[in-house]
Amino acid sequence: MKKRVNVTSTLAMQFVLCRRQQNHASAKSVEDLNELSSSPVSSSVRSIWLWSCIRKSLQRLSALYRPSFFVFRLLFSITLFAACHRNAQAQEVTTKTPSTQTQTQTQPTDTDKLPEDPSISRFPVAQPMPSTDGTEVSIESVKQTRDGDLYTLEGDVVIIYGPYTVEADRVEYDAATGDVTGEGHLRIRGGRNHERIAASHGTMNLKSGSGRFYDVTGSIGVKTTTKGTVYTIGNPFIFTGRMVVRDGPEHYEIYDGTVTSCQLPNPDWRFSAAKFLVHDGSARAYNSVFRLLNFPILYLPYVAHPTDTDSRQSGFLIPVVGQSSSKGFILGEQIFFAINRSTDLTVGVEYFSLRGWSQSAAFRWKGGGLSHITAHYSGLQDRGYTPTGGVYTNQGGEDAVISARKDFDEHTRIAADIEYLSSYVYREAFTDNFNQAIASDIVSTAYGVHDTNGYVMALHADRYQGLKDVQSGTQVRILHVPSLDFDVIERSLGISKLVWSMEDSVAGLKRVQPDFATRGVSERIDLHPKLSLPLSLGEWKFRPTIGLRDTYYTHSRQPIPVPDAVPVELNTGVNRALFEAEGEVRAPVIERVFDTPGLERFLGRRIKHTIETEAHYRYVTGVDNFNSILRFDPVDVVSNTNEIEYSVTQNLFLQPTKLHTCTEGETPAEEGGLCGGTRESLRWRLSQKHFFDPYFGGVIVPNRRNILETTLDFSGVAFLTEPRNTSPIQSELRLSATEKLDVEWDMNYDTHAGKFTASNVFLNYHDAKYFAGIGEARLNAPGRSLTGTTSSEISDFNQLRILLGYGSPTKPGLSIAANTGLDLKLATVQYGTLQAAYNWNCCGFSIEYRKFELGSVRNENVYRFNFTLANIGAAGNLRHAERLF
Repeated sequence: MKKRVNVTSTLAMQFVLCRRQQNHASAKSVEDLNELSSSPVSSSVRSIWLWSCIRKSLQRLSALYRPSFFVFRLLFSITLFAACHRNAQAQEVTTKTPSTQTQTQTQPTDTDKLPEDPSISRFPVAQPMPSTDGTEVSIESVKQTRDGDLYTLEGDVVIIYGPYTVEADRVEYDAATGDVTGEGHLRIRGGRNHERIAASHGTMNLKSGSGRFYDVTGSIGVKTTTKGTVYTIGNPFIFTGRMVVRDGPEHYEIYDGTVTSCQLPNPDWRFSAAKFLVHDGSARAYNSVFRLLNFPILYLPYVAHPTDTDSRQSGFLIPVVGQSSSKGFILGEQIFFAINRSTDLTVGVEYFSLRGWSQSAAFRWKGGGLSHITAHYSGLQDRGYTPTGGVYTNQGGEDAVISARKDFDEHTRIAADIEYLSSYVYREAFTDNFNQAIASDIVSTAYGVHDTNGYVMALHADRYQGLKDVQSGTQVRILHVPSLDFDVIERSLGISKLVWSMEDSVAGLKRVQPDFATRGVSERIDLHPKLSLPLSLGEWKFRPTIGLRDTYYTHSRQPIPVPDAVPVELNTGVNRALFEAEGEVRAPVIERVFDTPGLERFLGRRIKHTIETEAHYRYVTGVDNFNSILRFDPVDVVSNTNEIEYSVTQNLFLQPTKLHTCTEGETPAEEGGLCGGTRESLRWRLSQKHFFDPYFGGVIVPNRRNILETTLDFSGVAFLTEPRNTSPIQSELRLSATEKLDVEWDMNYDTHAGKFTASNVFLNYHDAKYFAGIGEARLNAPGRSLTGTTSSEISDFNQLRILLGYGSPTKPGLSIAANTGLDLKLATVQYGTLQAAYNWNCCGFSIEYRKFELGSVRNENVYRFNFTLANIGAAGNLRHAERLF
């Protein structure tokens, strides 16, 4: 081996010396050499030089290494010939017109000379060329030849024509017609929705987009990146076929093929048919077979699969199947109507074998910005049931909800949130949402608002419907029909430091409750201007305010000294004029940073502690006809008061942590941001009111619940059952112990009664795929009193909610979760849910057991399931919005 290396090195050196001598002997100057290179006989002359150099080199080597001369002569001759002879190299396609003497042999040019610099690539560089229709074309390949407009390309061929890229081992391209014939690993990609075709061979016209391909695997809406396969549209379309005919962008005829939305080569599901037609945003086929995990499951005489992001298809949805102990066997079907790109309608019906027929409908419209309309309707034609030892019960009813908004410009909009419920029992017995089943209030609102330069005008109408007694079905209805509001946001008064604001309204009101209803509509005019003076002394902030409020009612009620007596409405009007004065004081914020080495090593960061204190004094006088005013909303329960509210707020900030890419379960401070950095770890606010006038101008009635405007603003618990000087202490505690654990505790402690009147504790934990939550709600407050004999006992209950789970809706493999609601006061389970799901590549299966136990109205065990096909739909009655994970 060592001798061979020496022979090779010596031979190369002799060859180079010989060639240089011949070049200098044949050309006197650079001009002579250039003229010789461009002459027709240059090829013959250079060949003579080549063999002369080879002969002399071999003669010298033979004298030195005679034994090995004959062994290496043939090898070195072939190697040097291939390395030096110009006709053995790949040729570049130029823009020059071929010689008229021959169309099949490329003439030598300056660009064909072997480069002396070894760093220069031997492979041609892609050259852009304008096509006949003005579209820029780029061609690249290892070997290229040209015959007029016909290009023959071989080896790693790449043609870029407008939005499309064609790749193959060998391609014939006609620049005049745009026809492409590809063989060997043919690949075509591009288009509006990332069309991709992979075939063994085929033809295509780049100008029209039509073509014919064989042994095809293709896709629409699937883009491969360095991170893997990415679905660029909501309904990716993947197909295979023995032959595919392309008529234009996203228009195909697929023969002996399959379609799916799953990744190949082993999709979880697919449709197979003799022929698919892909036109107008969908793939249609007759006599197709649905295969799941490669097993034939269902024969379909007709099937349609969407392929376009801008269009949706009307049709029947996958049937709903289920089982319930109170409803019986459940079978349903829905029809989806794609009215246009922004509007759709879904209409469905379900049959409950034990109860009857249930109907439903959903309408959606999405406009520009926040404009939208969403409507849902459900109803049941219940044939009723008779419990053991009981009486016939019919729980049928209807529930309709409409949410809408329309923005005319940035200053004007209209909106509505309206619900109609014919029966509380219907919703409690048949809704699948526990929070909705136990809700006792229904509020409907519609309004239009226009604001400009701090002036706000609004016209609104609303309806409140509340269930106050479950056993008797007692309800209260309050209507604003309508109300015209005019508000002025705080504005400077001239050039002074004074600011003024105003809240005015004109409303039509009506109230209906047991044993009482207002006659017709009662009008109310309310004027409420205010004047404030913001002041500061260093870090201290002061804000004194004075205001006037005048309210006139066209109807009044007769004052009756007996509490809870049935009101008596009078047609005479009543006017209430009051004066109010307020003062707000905010002390400087006290703060300290704890950065001791021991504490910082223990927590891994520094701690900042802040304390904020404030006090708010309020004085109201002039309300001397409190019992003559009809009750509709908080405006009507304004009373005299002389009070001060004080509060202390403490915050702990952990600062700073290093910023890092958010992991699963972490939420960045802003969209697309990083996690970490300074964050609020603890917030604790304590507040209380002191009443200098415990009788509130003489309106407090002992031994019953008194509702006043000043207590509604402070606490959700009615605590005025007798004259008192202090309110309960309100505590609001928020603790973010770690980035995975959050705790909240809100409570009311009544120092006057010596007990907790309300306590709500929430704990939430999330770590990657694991999550847990627990909440306890405790209430011990005075009962509700209405009129006459209608009243309720003390509100005393204690409820516990627990949630545990692992997984997520899109997690491959197993996910499982469970939650329950317990009534600790009655020691009963109100509801419970257990869900499990398993997801494959693009399909999943979920099952659920759910239990409702809501007194005599509902005691139900429900078994539900859901089988989901990605981008197709779901079979079953377990809806996505009702999943725990």
